[in-house]
Amino acid sequence: MKKTYRIEVDCANCANKMQEAAKKTEGVKDAVVNFMTLKMNVEFEDGADEKAVMKAVLKNCKKVEDDCEIYL
Repeated sequence: MKKTYRIEVDCANCANKMQEAAKKTEGVKDAVVNFMTLKMNVEFEDGADEKAVMKAVLKNCKKVEDDCEIYL
């Protein structure tokens, strides 16, 4: 399953850090962050609980960019 989330991030480099953090999160098959549109597209692993996975994605993104936001 794929879903798109609105994000808030200050720069393209920070968006790249968020993308890499999201990709490393368990339950995420793939993630793409678009800084220009401020959107994150997430593809979940089969059977993954998307709400739990996205909480983990946000936590991991906050580790690399503490002032970022993902609107769940």
